[in-house]
Amino acid sequence: MTRSPVPPLVLASASPRRLALLAQIGIAPDIIAPAEIEERQARGEKPEDMARRLAGEKARAVAASHPGKIILAADTVVVFGRTALPKAETEPQALQCLKRLSGRAHRVVSGVAVIDAAGICRYRASLTRVKVKRLSPAEIDAYIASGEWHGKAGGYAIQGRAGRFIAAINGSYTGVVGLPLYETANLLSAAGYPVEASIAGPSS
Repeated sequence: MTRSPVPPLVLASASPRRLALLAQIGIAPDIIAPAEIEERQARGEKPEDMARRLAGEKARAVAASHPGKIILAADTVVVFGRTALPKAETEPQALQCLKRLSGRAHRVVSGVAVIDAAGICRYRASLTRVKVKRLSPAEIDAYIASGEWHGKAGGYAIQGRAGRFIAAINGSYTGVVGLPLYETANLLSAAGYPVEASIAGPSS
């Protein structure tokens, strides 16, 4: 019996971290199409709802230009208390984030949305608790000087230099990096993407 062709997979992100995470489980998107939407917490919106909403908005924005394809989108939110910390774009923003996270625990919510070829959108989210050690002024200054914080939610990248600041993590490491692989694989499978074949690799 001839199998139906698999629709192309579109990643609605230009993040090299998300590409690397997908490659880790043998998945290579056919198309990279970053979504251009405003990423801001709505008044009264819970950070968990924000991550899910933004992932869905990104997926739908890209799906409009790619009908009949599978669309994968994600959004990661670093939560301190009830507030979603910004994706640091300036040194003062990064400095403020690091000072708030120093010596404390915070949450990281990663929302994932997948739209299948029929236009059905499915959502999942991972919730991870992260504990940061108390940072000295010298450690904060050195990290700011590295520039690694730029564009990162909460002003840090767990997979980079900031990894040494993490005292404990409870949840999804890949979710903190930017794409929870467990949730992503399940959503892609439900959308008809051959995740198992990708993980198995080419047959010999």
